[in-house]
Amino acid sequence: MYTVFGSLNSRTFRVLWALEEMGLEYSHYPTPPHSDPVVERNASGKIPVLMEDETVITDSVAIMTYLADKHAMLTAPAGTLARAHQDAITFKLVDELDSLLWTAARHTFILPEEMRVPQIKDSLKAEYEANLARIEEDLQMDGPYLMGDAFSLPDIVLTHCLNWGFAAKFPTGGEVLKDYGKRCRDRAAFQHVKAMGEG
Repeated sequence: MYTVFGSLNSRTFRVLWALEEMGLEYSHYPTPPHSDPVVERNASGKIPVLMEDETVITDSVAIMTYLADKHAMLTAPAGTLARAHQDAITFKLVDELDSLLWTAARHTFILPEEMRVPQIKDSLKAEYEANLARIEEDLQMDGPYLMGDAFSLPDIVLTHCLNWGFAAKFPTGGEVLKDYGKRCRDRAAFQHVKAMGEG
């Protein structure tokens, strides 16, 4: 049994979605960042946090990768060329989309007001839009999902970034990306996690 700490309107959504896709049992505590239950397990106060027995795992991509490897689902096997390709895509998404969205969030509501630079968001949006265009080209080449026919971890990361970007009023990309996002959001596991926040 796994235990997940973290609010749904964060990267915690990715972990819960992966758990649902894999059909694994878990309990979820929708705790915000820097809350006592989180800080007790992760001194940085960041979410998500996964507990397995008494062991703590942090960072959404690290958590998902651990779960996927352990249960041999949503991933190519470690040590294969397919896995190298999958990891390259995942790290690119974290570097070229997630990091830009996170920087924008920091300069919107996370940093102390005197440290925020709102003007930086224009350059972040421009870079995000250019990166989306390249990702859209990859989708047109490879298939319905980032790894071709198989839904996998990078699809969770990309769809979460697309949703996050939309909420933050970042560019949304072209029709290929919009169709891709809808296809991923229509998955039963995504819908189940989404409903958790609507109850």
